[in-house]
Amino acid sequence: MQTLYPAINSNQEYQLEVGQGHTLYVEESGSVDGIPVLFFHGGPGAGCHQSDRRFFDPERFRIILFDQRGCGRSTPYGELQDNSPSQLVEDIESIRQHLGVKQWLLFGGSWGATLALLYAQSFPEQVLGLVLRGTFLMRPEDLTWLYQAEGGAAQVFPDYFAEFVQPFGRDCQMQDTLHYYHQLLTSDNELERLNAAKSWYFWEGRIAQLHAPEHMNFDAHQGISMARISSHFFTQQPLLQHSILSQLEKVTHLPAILIHGRYDMVCKLENSSQLAKQWPNAQLQIVPSAGHSSREAGMIDALCKATTTMADIINDRTHSES
Repeated sequence: MQTLYPAINSNQEYQLEVGQGHTLYVEESGSVDGIPVLFFHGGPGAGCHQSDRRFFDPERFRIILFDQRGCGRSTPYGELQDNSPSQLVEDIESIRQHLGVKQWLLFGGSWGATLALLYAQSFPEQVLGLVLRGTFLMRPEDLTWLYQAEGGAAQVFPDYFAEFVQPFGRDCQMQDTLHYYHQLLTSDNELERLNAAKSWYFWEGRIAQLHAPEHMNFDAHQGISMARISSHFFTQQPLLQHSILSQLEKVTHLPAILIHGRYDMVCKLENSSQLAKQWPNAQLQIVPSAGHSSREAGMIDALCKATTTMADIINDRTHSES
């Protein structure tokens, strides 16, 4: 079973101004002559981590990581103004142009897979292929699954869900739940914001792994931005309805590897299954002993092998076209 590649340092780090007062953290590592690959972190609002470089062979890839608006090392931290999926798509194209990348491979999980698909549908000519894990489609039913009492996650984890909705009662409807959290996370009361972010962070963190951790430490920097930006996107921005699936023909000529944990409770397996049915150039790989997390052994193995496979596919296509 393959493990993560050895830890490496970044080669270059940038602070890229993208407009509306937002500045993005962008970094490069690996081979300067390698296949460009862009890592999309999840959340929304989780930010990237240095360990995210380790899904890629540093001798074969030019590894590019970035923090989306309002999170990680991007500034202003936690900012919701001028922060929307469409603006993030434009930011990604700005990164590509700034780095002088002609085409690149897209790699993302959960919300990162959502954003990778949105970018690929907007700029398909710039994309070499996609590796997507635990895809989230941002449809109403996807939010029902994760945030409503009758959703799949709450049915499997009723004890954790009861803690998540404890402040306002478990019979609260999804939109009330999300709007309630959004109000808390944007309030002037710092303690309210912190407690709400912690509750949100623990709910998703507990159900993300096949075996829920007995104890979780709260990463306040990540947790606050993730809860704020997620609740903002899910309440203040229009949901995607079926737009990703309805516009999938824009990317179906591209090679893709769709990886999903069999027991993913955050993003249901049906998401990737639906993509695979409409995407003839996509391979669906179901990891049998995995949930949503990218850090479980079976998922690491699948993801690292997928990047190697995709590098071979891209190199073969490049040679056949030359």
